[in-house]
Amino acid sequence: MMKISYVICFVMLNLWTSTRGELFTAISDVEPLLETHRKIIDDLDDYINKEEKRLSILKRHLVKYKNEHEKAMDDIPNYLGNPINAFTLIKRLTTDLDLIEKNIISGTAYIKNITIMNNHSDVKYPTLEDLVGAAQALTRLQETYHLEVNDLSEGRLNGVIYSTSMSAGDCYQLGKALYNEKDYTNALAWMMQALRKYSEDEEEKNFTEVDILEYISFSHYLLDDVKKAMLWTKKLLDLDPEHSRALGNLPHYKKALEEKEAKNKRRLRGDTGEVDLDEYLTDADQPEKKPEALSKYEKERQSYEALCRGEMEMPSKITKKLYCRYLNENNPFLILAPVKMEYMYLNPDIVVFHEVLSDSEIEHIKELAKPRFRRATVHDPKTGELVPAHYRISKSGWLKDEDSPIIARVSRRVADFTGLSMMSAEELQVVNYGIGGHYEPHFDFARKQEHAFEKFNGNRIATVLFYMSDVAQGGATVFTELGLSVFPVKGAAVFWLNLHPSGEGDLATRHAACPVLRGSKWVCNKWIHQGGQELILPCDLEYQPESMIRTPPRPVPKTSR
Repeated sequence: MMKISYVICFVMLNLWTSTRGELFTAISDVEPLLETHRKIIDDLDDYINKEEKRLSILKRHLVKYKNEHEKAMDDIPNYLGNPINAFTLIKRLTTDLDLIEKNIISGTAYIKNITIMNNHSDVKYPTLEDLVGAAQALTRLQETYHLEVNDLSEGRLNGVIYSTSMSAGDCYQLGKALYNEKDYTNALAWMMQALRKYSEDEEEKNFTEVDILEYISFSHYLLDDVKKAMLWTKKLLDLDPEHSRALGNLPHYKKALEEKEAKNKRRLRGDTGEVDLDEYLTDADQPEKKPEALSKYEKERQSYEALCRGEMEMPSKITKKLYCRYLNENNPFLILAPVKMEYMYLNPDIVVFHEVLSDSEIEHIKELAKPRFRRATVHDPKTGELVPAHYRISKSGWLKDEDSPIIARVSRRVADFTGLSMMSAEELQVVNYGIGGHYEPHFDFARKQEHAFEKFNGNRIATVLFYMSDVAQGGATVFTELGLSVFPVKGAAVFWLNLHPSGEGDLATRHAACPVLRGSKWVCNKWIHQGGQELILPCDLEYQPESMIRTPPRPVPKTSR
């Protein structure tokens, strides 16, 4: 519009200043105006074409936004509980919004600022950090639940389509975020998806096929696959022969490959200069190599992920002793309202108390906690300070008994069904897990070398974990040493003791919160400390009785039936 206004004004200015009203006196003087007329037509035509293209792009974005918003509003928890939907929503409000900005004269700054001018303080925009976090969450889900990248890009979770297919742009931005986080393996996988979808995707893009190929080639190089890096760089140069970085990288790759081959040749010759014949044996001729022993962390990681997937089961010698009963003794409240009690494990006892939170109590607790939500933290074992950690992705808030009669009622109920004193219990911690939200294996008690609970009255003797939502897929609480998976049931609470009678921490209670694959996971914790339990759970006279040093039976993989 600015350009066309300038053209028109410029022409009119010349008409009025140069001709001084004499054009109409001779046709020969009027004829040049037809050329001016043609130029205006061409400029207007060009401007209108560009405007129509710009508006067409905006309309496509608008249709996409409206369609997705309608799907979301039909069932908000299930829509946002799908990690693919959550990632693409954040992408639409970050990188896609930047693309829209280029197609609106006033720009995104106007869209964002107008919400401030109208005092819409409740409007929020995600940041690029949110986009990176969502990308890492998808990768975590992919690895934990053995999901294929191709399935995720098509909106499939465990073989079921739950969301719209991801676009080439979605895959590209996901790959780019992971690349910037130096996760080159997963970045490469998503860039390959972006390349596969590129030609099929009709949406406006702020990247090219060449951009994708550059990420693919350099990711291969950073993963020490120089041959593939060269191959993909050549494909890039087929599309863009003048690409400066690719032209610069190619000789570098050739040199790296030559050095690698020379090094291999020297290794084959050995110190004596003779060829090591073992290097020429075929795979069939090679003696069978023993697999490298897994580290303690790797073993636990395998167990943790298998338990999250529900692929492990406890030995029958444990399960045959488990039982359910009503808890209705030693307490007037329990006599009137017995609690359903299910033993999930014995020694250590892991117990689920069913139907101990009502729906109305859950909604009250959630609404009370939301304004206090902050990113969940963990105790730094060196300083005792609370710090954020990549292995705990959630937000939490703390509620005191004085904040609401309902919170005080929940604390009394915990005292009733656990039989423990709340004298030294911590405030109620309310937690909502984010996209792929999880908490990796940990202990609730403080180890000897830690200084986590110095301000409290003793160590955490017990944990009560309330489930305030069902979770469609994932989100189990797993005990990695016991081979036990407890899946969330709304209104239930899982309870266990963290310490031996001697006061020593029980290593068998190591547990984790599995990533939420689909759905929203809400929980609240009540951690109970040693203070006030002296007569309820007296200490054992022996510091660590031999009977307490046990090795739990190992879980076994589920057999197909």
